[in-house]
Amino acid sequence: MFTRLLQRANWPGQCLICRAWPAATLCGRCVARFAAPQPRCRSCALPVPAGVERCGACLRRPPPMDGCLVAVHYDWPWTRCIAQLKFQQDPGLAAPLAALLAAAPGVAQALAEADEVLPLPLSTERLAERGYNPAQLLAHHLAARRVRTDMLLRVRHTPPQHGLPRAERLKNVRGAYAVNPQKAPLLQGRRVVLVDDVMTTGASLREAAAILRAAGAAHITAIAFARTDEP
Repeated sequence: MFTRLLQRANWPGQCLICRAWPAATLCGRCVARFAAPQPRCRSCALPVPAGVERCGACLRRPPPMDGCLVAVHYDWPWTRCIAQLKFQQDPGLAAPLAALLAAAPGVAQALAEADEVLPLPLSTERLAERGYNPAQLLAHHLAARRVRTDMLLRVRHTPPQHGLPRAERLKNVRGAYAVNPQKAPLLQGRRVVLVDDVMTTGASLREAAAILRAAGAAHITAIAFARTDEP
């Protein structure tokens, strides 16, 4: 499945990771080597032992989302791929990364069952700085017809989460998101998929999910391309 999805998402060329030529942007051998599925908590996507569905932290304090799915561990070579997408003006990478995310266990089903697919929005300042929203690009490649960018709003600009300790990350995004009051009735009883590029502590996705839950969303699944091992 990985190979079929990646072939459809890539022009023949050189593999970004191993430099094989000719090859897809992410060749099948590199995907098999660096993106092998691993057991993860169904609620926060942290690695767990085989056979365990939820980590202890989520059992003690369930997050506001019903499920959380990721494709890869946020480590080399994916750190380089994400950096190229986000900071080196290479939006074309969104297609092969989205294809890899779509092939991750559970993602296709979550997308098929979703009424709305909502990319995590950027602040006006961050969007002007980058020129595009990587999460929105991923979402459009995953489920273009159900992507909505007018429901979940970023209402407060915040410093980048990278490098902040967990407590500061949680504080940093508090109040950063809001549901568009004109669109709020459309969320009642709906199944929502939240999309982001990288998940670290999950502070941003949790905050956004809590806002959507309070607005009436019935089921929320968060998906991200990569996830660190930070609790």
